[in-house]
Amino acid sequence: MKSNYINIQLRYIPVLLILGVSLFFLSCSSESDYDFSEKGRSVPNPNPDSIYHFVEKQVAFGPRVPNTEAHRLAKSWMGKKLMSYAGNNMVYEQRFSQTVYGDELNMTNIIAAFNPSAKDRIMLCAHWDSRPTADNASVDSLKLMPVIGADDGGSGVAVLLELARNFSKNQPPIGVDIVLFDGEDYGEESDLDHYFLGSRHWANNQIVPNYRPRFGILLDMVGGKDAVFYKERFSTDINGGLVNEIWNLASQLRHDDIFVDERGFYISDDHVVLNNTLPFSTINIVRQQRDGVHKPFADYWHTEFDTIENIDKSTLQAVSEVLLELIYNRIPVSAADSN
Repeated sequence: MKSNYINIQLRYIPVLLILGVSLFFLSCSSESDYDFSEKGRSVPNPNPDSIYHFVEKQVAFGPRVPNTEAHRLAKSWMGKKLMSYAGNNMVYEQRFSQTVYGDELNMTNIIAAFNPSAKDRIMLCAHWDSRPTADNASVDSLKLMPVIGADDGGSGVAVLLELARNFSKNQPPIGVDIVLFDGEDYGEESDLDHYFLGSRHWANNQIVPNYRPRFGILLDMVGGKDAVFYKERFSTDINGGLVNEIWNLASQLRHDDIFVDERGFYISDDHVVLNNTLPFSTINIVRQQRDGVHKPFADYWHTEFDTIENIDKSTLQAVSEVLLELIYNRIPVSAADSN
């Protein structure tokens, strides 16, 4: 993730027909007309120990930098985990390669669909790679070392895996597509063209034309201790109505100490790429510092200290509770999908 204040292969797991995929990628309205009042539907409870375990598992592989063994092992684990929740035919990999700074990187976006027959859908996403260099390390000798990425990468994936686990037990009333982007954090400082590689590829190489969910939500650095989520400004600019509704929902769930009703910074992240390319809006839930005028993110951002010790189960649980309440009990279900 980057703050600025302001030869392709596709392998299905298993092989899917495009005609079949289209059933769960049908478009729907992206209008900013929301009714997030309670609908009286039951909502599953996230398990904070489960979410924390998903972070631990990623960290145990090591830094998930493209072309490394840790990256390969983590990809295999995430794919199998999502298949166990969504089913073999509802998970696939989008493989792609790109030369960056003279190195050919082999990367993979992982996509999973839940409630595949529903026409009315939303998209949830996060990046699963971790940064190859600790630019902000405490000592110069560590600045070329990779970042373990417990929060910056690991936490967003963990929350989405926990949601997937709940979807497998209680089918959501709307369609939900989970997209895990690769290559988000590869670029050098001030070189935004080499960040967000996976989201850029996914946005420009849509498998099914006219994929148009109601909206997308990006999660980034959503598991740290003392985390605060201000309203990220690119998000409020593109879809302030959705941002306000989600923050209001968080307040109703008594998470307004984390989801603070104030505008934050402009954060360059995967959602900016998506919003510049696709015909639906994606907002970002991302940690920002309370006193972030000079430093927008946590002290461990892009350092050797982005480790499991800085992950807080209560933060992971709060984000998961907001999203589960949104999906199961707040989004209106279209008449076609309710029958």
